[in-house]
Amino acid sequence: MPWATNPIFEPRGPTEKTTTDVEAARVDGDSGETSGSTSPEPKASHASKFRPPSDHFTPHQIFYVFVLDGIGSGIIGGGINFAIAYALYHNRGTKDSPIRLFQFPNTLAGDTAVTIFIQFLTTWVIEAVLVNFDLRKGGVQPIGFIPQPQWRYLRWFMFLDRPEQTDEVRSIKHWLRFLFSQIIRSLILAVIFFPFIFGISVGLLTLVGRKQGDWDWYFPPKWAPEIFKLVQGAVLGLLFTPPMVIFWLARCGWALHDTEQQPDS
Repeated sequence: MPWATNPIFEPRGPTEKTTTDVEAARVDGDSGETSGSTSPEPKASHASKFRPPSDHFTPHQIFYVFVLDGIGSGIIGGGINFAIAYALYHNRGTKDSPIRLFQFPNTLAGDTAVTIFIQFLTTWVIEAVLVNFDLRKGGVQPIGFIPQPQWRYLRWFMFLDRPEQTDEVRSIKHWLRFLFSQIIRSLILAVIFFPFIFGISVGLLTLVGRKQGDWDWYFPPKWAPEIFKLVQGAVLGLLFTPPMVIFWLARCGWALHDTEQQPDS
């Protein structure tokens, strides 16, 4: 997709035509023709800050993926969700409006569903920016040992098959298309994993909640929602941020590999 090109890394000057974003670096493997950008594909001299793709997981990559991003995202996600839950619930949970699992207005199941989609969206977009920035600055080495997928829908998801770029880089349309492409992919992941995450979350809540009177489960108004949101945000960050980071590291490795195979023009 042309809007996969990250406008953050596009050239700023009006006369500078060569894109430096690795997201634009791809080659049509069947025809050998470049696609996905109106600008020429980056050659080695234009991408000198990109490190060569690794042929195995390096210690630094493991630290970057699972500690810096994984644990870091878990801490930040848990903290943010805790703060949101405190703001939402600390003055609620009265006798007339208790905190319940399914029934409105204070429904933890509904809160769980919203949190899943929001956290997938924010995590994907933030990692798309941060990881690509670190890659371009040489702060982390791309992954070069994961083969490119062949299934066309997976190739679409991973920005491997894209038509010609039609928007001017760094234009409003370019920014909107870029953000839209990231949002779509984050929501696809959220939909795929939603039944699994939601089912486990609701199941655990039924174990710690108190069934009272009717078919619903009740929770103490003080700290129960905050602790639940803290755990949920932390677990989502720990489990799903590393695969997103690995995706961008591998995507960069594929782009650099394709760029090296292009003949100099």
